[in-house]
Amino acid sequence: MLFPTAKSDPELVPYRPGIVFAFFNALSWQIGIGTPMVLFAEQLGASPFEVGLAYSFVFVLTPVQILSTALLPRFGYKAVMLGGWGTRSIFLGVPAVLALFALGGERPWMVHVLVWIVFFFCLCRSIGAASGISWFYAILPASIRGRYFASDQFAAAVASIGTLLVCAGLFALLPVYWALLAQYLIALGGSTVSYFSLKRMPDAEKPSSISLRTVLRDTPRHLLRPSNFRTYAWLAVACAVFATPIPPFAAYFLKTGAGMSTAAIMVLEVGRYSGVMVAAWLVRRRIDETGAKPFFLLALGIYAVVSLYWWFFLRDGFGGSVGVWLSYFLIGLGAATWAMANLSYLPKTISAEDRTLAVAIHGAVTALIGGTSPVIWGLLLKGGEGRGVDASVFQWFFVSVLCGAVVLSSLIARLPEDKGHPVEPIVIGNAILRPFRAMTYLASLVEPPKRADAPKKSPQEN
Repeated sequence: MLFPTAKSDPELVPYRPGIVFAFFNALSWQIGIGTPMVLFAEQLGASPFEVGLAYSFVFVLTPVQILSTALLPRFGYKAVMLGGWGTRSIFLGVPAVLALFALGGERPWMVHVLVWIVFFFCLCRSIGAASGISWFYAILPASIRGRYFASDQFAAAVASIGTLLVCAGLFALLPVYWALLAQYLIALGGSTVSYFSLKRMPDAEKPSSISLRTVLRDTPRHLLRPSNFRTYAWLAVACAVFATPIPPFAAYFLKTGAGMSTAAIMVLEVGRYSGVMVAAWLVRRRIDETGAKPFFLLALGIYAVVSLYWWFFLRDGFGGSVGVWLSYFLIGLGAATWAMANLSYLPKTISAEDRTLAVAIHGAVTALIGGTSPVIWGLLLKGGEGRGVDASVFQWFFVSVLCGAVVLSSLIARLPEDKGHPVEPIVIGNAILRPFRAMTYLASLVEPPKRADAPKKSPQEN
């Protein structure tokens, strides 16, 4: 089911408003900083630089998330996130007004207004995000965290698929600015519902030891001093570096190199979010028992398969449109599997007193470095005369993704983790050499065997 009930999952029912929030929040950001925003900017006459600048704000502004943790001891988790998300909602209403003005003709100032609106939207989001994950870690029992975040991902994926289909329909049925007006009104409505759903979540005790001084002092310590958190944080950054560029450059190549239509690419995006939805459904009832590490390895294995497929596709068109759709499905499957494993594993790497700042650091550094990696790859992949993607160079991009997945799998396999159900980790290289053993392992993740002698574990807050 989309939202937990007393029959389907009674343990998650008290936290149901958080999953409702995830659904409507995904609806709003898919429009506010997704494809409709890009199409709006292009329609107004924005340059490629202005489009890229607007799209980069969600990554570039993530360090604000670290600094904003200093607000938590004074205002609390709930107030900071509600303040960030509530203010963010205001900036979704401005593009709707801008679309009305654009009906009378585009003006140069409109592009600047839209870019600044996206900037403030992302700024408010980063302030609110300083609280989000840490707040949920504080109120969720440890025994249901993995299941909760998987349900969160599932709801967000359903909302994303629905939003993409609705937006495609509006663009097909209405003039462009009327379609954009309708979409931003939908986003504003979704943001409002998500805000009031968030208000129904219980608050947690305010952290007492965070100040701007401690943030500036402890951030380098968490990133540089040897610890389980540092080791995992930099492994997560490495994964973001090779995984983040895949969706945008795949879409760009299909548009400019393969001549695929915008509508067809939106169908591929639906496939990607279908993968997210399936991953959430498979993972949410297994990760709390199995542990996060096997799912990290599964995600890396999926990235390796995607890389191999695209190598052959770029050589001779292997698999055609069906193969590309399946690769998009796997990209979503791998990304969601990693994300859910990350949310389950991250609190295990740091003490409760340091968790709030550490979570903010992890999110900011991963997003900032992972989000800027496409800029570097964009320079390397540039085709003739600055247009399109060089297919021969693009092949080697996927070789680097494959190599990164293999190396990371060996390092992830060494991470410490306590788990209720022992499952043997399999490194990607070993899986290639021993495929039948790997298939048995994957089957155990899909449906782990029940143990009659397994002791019942009581929920723990930390």
